[in-house]
Amino acid sequence: MLGKLARQHDPNVLVGFDKADDAGVYKISPEQALVQTVDFFTPIVDDPYTFGQIAATNSLSDVYAMGGRPLSALAIVCFPEKGDLDILEQILAGGLSKMMEAGCAVIGGHSVRDPEIKFGYSVTGMIHPERVWTNSGAKPGDKLILTKPLGTGVISTAIKKGEAKQEWIEAATKSMTTLNLKAARIAAGDRFVVHAATDITGFGLIGHSREMAAGSEVSLHIESSRVEALPGALECIRAKFIPGGLNANRDFAECMVEYGEGVSEERRSLLFDPQTAGGLLVSVSPEHTPALIAELRQAGVAANEIGEVLPQAKPLIRVD
Repeated sequence: MLGKLARQHDPNVLVGFDKADDAGVYKISPEQALVQTVDFFTPIVDDPYTFGQIAATNSLSDVYAMGGRPLSALAIVCFPEKGDLDILEQILAGGLSKMMEAGCAVIGGHSVRDPEIKFGYSVTGMIHPERVWTNSGAKPGDKLILTKPLGTGVISTAIKKGEAKQEWIEAATKSMTTLNLKAARIAAGDRFVVHAATDITGFGLIGHSREMAAGSEVSLHIESSRVEALPGALECIRAKFIPGGLNANRDFAECMVEYGEGVSEERRSLLFDPQTAGGLLVSVSPEHTPALIAELRQAGVAANEIGEVLPQAKPLIRVD
């Protein structure tokens, strides 16, 4: 819908909505630019405090995906008129705990009455105008690094159906409440050359890879066996705990994908699973890839090299 609206021409807008990037970037001086994003959604776990943590982690992720540092946040709250305010307090406390971990100040917010609970943040960050990561700078020869396993969507569906094992829930919750702070801070170091980055959220790995490939005018090769799955994720897919978003992602982007022999149906589905607070997908100069992965893993980040960037061709994305 945004594509149908009149375009604003402001030379200080470094990143707008024209290439479906993760956040907007607005230059305010030769040395400083603002990174701005907003995200909120309905509860995906039963515990209010954990839900607040997940919502905050997800909201902060877009700033990290641009290579930025979060500065401040405004809370967005939708809550039932006669809802239990203790629950709302726990949601806000959970969100605040992650904002404090990120060093991001919560400076206000806005609430409305709504029969359905929704929560999230509008986050503002800072970045040098010449160090912005976008999803449209990947170069042929780059290696692709993914910093979190996939599967939060199918596991969340199993949770809603009361079929998720406790170890699946714990692993998915840990992933969804882990900030991309360490991954972004390390990858943004002077020793590494990052050409493009995005975070893997609602469109799944393939959907966000499609945006990177199209925006960069390249093709991508993904090795599905190198894409880590959360404990229980493949079992959930085999049990048909498939969220509607996964099917929508396949309907939208699978036409751009060619599969090699031996890629199982479970693996194909996993690549389209809509993630909440997923990891970063980073396109890195090949000579820097081993050192970056080693440093990420040493810091506790579950980083894997999952593929490479190729010159533009058909298919847009090849999965083996």
